[in-house]
Amino acid sequence: MNNDLTKKYYTIGQVSEILDIPAPTLRYWEKRFAILRPHRNQGQQRRYTPDDIEKIRMVNYLVKERGLHIDAAIERLNTDSNSVARHAAAVNRLRDIRNTLDAMLATISPLT
Repeated sequence: MNNDLTKKYYTIGQVSEILDIPAPTLRYWEKRFAILRPHRNQGQQRRYTPDDIEKIRMVNYLVKERGLHIDAAIERLNTDSNSVARHAAAVNRLRDIRNTLDAMLATISPLT
């Protein structure tokens, strides 16, 4: 999940691939979560900014990782979104560190 978001806009397919979340789930979350409102181009295609992707990560953290129901996640974001953002970022950083350590271990394992 340690992707450098260097582009200004991403398609729903790209976001789906980056976050490993199915596109239908992203579309459903857009309907339920007021914070998820990606820009649309003239052809009405969704264009997600890096900020939109971070918001999706927060929703994913609450719904998929914490196991909250949609309504509870909405309430949590409405009352304390800063705390949710910090927790989600910390979890993502720890996951990245673990993946890096796993890769390092796999690299040195054949040597021992």
